[in-house]
Amino acid sequence: LAFAHGSMSVEIYTPKATDIQTPHDQDELYFIHSGQGELVIAGERHSFAPGMVFFVAAHVEHRFENFSDDLSFESLTL
Repeated sequence: LAFAHGSMSVEIYTPKATDIQTPHDQDELYFIHSGQGELVIAGERHSFAPGMVFFVAAHVEHRFENFSDDLSFESLTL
């Protein structure tokens, strides 16, 4: 955990091989710092690269797939 205040938190992730995320109770923003791959949100695939930002609503299935070994992203939970 990089930062937390009230219900907001910021975390930096560097998943290896498999993203094991499950739906969250809060909305999230994902800021891609490095790497490439796909973010699957509610069954829809989105290609990503550094500098991109994604919104995932609370309780929505999502996961990173087919990502490069250097994937690093920041998660802002709202």
